[in-house]
Formats: sequence, C-alpha cells, structure tokens
Amino acid sequence: MEKKLLTDLLVNSNVMIPSLLLDNYYSLGLNERECMLLIHVHAFISHGNYFPTPNELSERMSCTPAECAETLRYLIQKGYLAMDQSKDNNIYSEAYTLLPLWEKLVSHHYQNEVSNESHEQETALYTIFENEFGRPLSPIECETLTMWIDQDQHSSELIKAALRESVISGKLNFRYIDRILFDWKKNSVKTLEQAKAHGEKIRQRFNQKPSQQERKKKPAITFPMYNWLEK
Repeated sequence: MEKKLLTDLLVNSNVMIPSLLLDNYYSLGLNERECMLLIHVHAFISHGNYFPTPNELSERMSCTPAECAETLRYLIQKGYLAMDQSKDNNIYSEAYTLLPLWEKLVSHHYQNEVSNESHEQETALYTIFENEFGRPLSPIECETLTMWIDQDQHSSELIKAALRESVISGKLNFRYIDRILFDWKKNSVKTLEQAKAHGEKIRQRFNQKPSQQERKKKPAITFPMYNWLEK
C-alpha cells in the first residue's frame, strides 16, 4: 500500500521540464548549478509558489542560501530569469518568470535549425560543383563557395544558376562564376526571376541593330541567344 502511494505521488506530481533545456543549457551558457536552480524555480512556480526564497531553494540544493541568492541575481542580470511586480489592493507582490529563458531556448533552437539547414545546402552545393568540375574542390575554391553563401548572402539557387551559366558559356571556373554573382549583386538580382529578366535585358541591349554609321566603323558582333535559366 505504501509503495503504491509513493508510486502515485511520483507519477501524479511530476514537473514538466522541457527537453530543450536539458539538451541545450550548456550551449546556452548555463552551468549545472544555474540550470538546476532554474528547474527548482520552475517546480516552485508549477506548484503555486511564484517567488521562492533563497532559503527554500537551498533546502533542495547543495548550496547555501547566500549562494542561491547570488545565483538568482546572476541569472536575472544575464537575462535568464526575470521578476514581475504586481499591485492588488495597495499590496505589492513579486514573482519570478522564466519567460526570458524560454525565449532564449526557442531562439537558440531556431538558430541551430537554420545553421543545420544552411550546412546541408552548402554540402549539397559542394557535391554539385564537384560533379560539374569532375574533381574535388581545392581549399581556395571551398573557401570561395563558403564566402558566396556566408558573406555575400547569395542563395544556393543563384549560385547553381551562375554555375549553369558558366557551363553553357564554356568558362567553367570560379573566377567567371564570381563575376556573374558580382554582376547580379551589383544590379540587386536576388531571385531566379530577376536573374532571368536581367539576362534578357542585357541580351536585348547587345542585340540592338547598330546605326548605319556604327556599322561602317566596326563589324557586326553577334551574341549567343540562350536562356540558361530554363535549362
């Protein structure tokens, strides 16, 4: 009977601790004591005590009330914990809130997701370039590709489009691709549609018929007509 009662207490008195906190507290800048104190604050709040004292926290931890108080101050200063003040019938009350911690966790998780997605795109680009070049990329070429993504903020779609342009032009080298990307950035080209319109504009300008006087001065020049964006 006592065992069943204890089991029921364990099952029904649980405090939900986000796995994101357990998985990421260290990368978020927290050590074990700070994380455990936040968990205890969360437990107190879950059971209706919104402002546990350092003494109450110390009873559950292996640190003194003074150490708990110092850790609480640090967590508030660093933006992991906040205090809310309210007034009811001219009586002021204070309460801890873990909203700053949850916001940090969500932001950290989102940044990791974006970073992982960016890494996957970068890896895919390496594979595409190596397949087109028929060889592994050199360290300088890898650095250039990373620079296009991280510093110049070119999308993977535009980089692949510039690669296709270099293949069709018969100028498969990083310098030529970099010139294409530089020209697009200079002209605020950020999408495939804009690149297509920009290319058509250039071709129309170059294929305009010269005047009779210009034809006498220089021979006519023809330019290839292809729409590489639709390849």
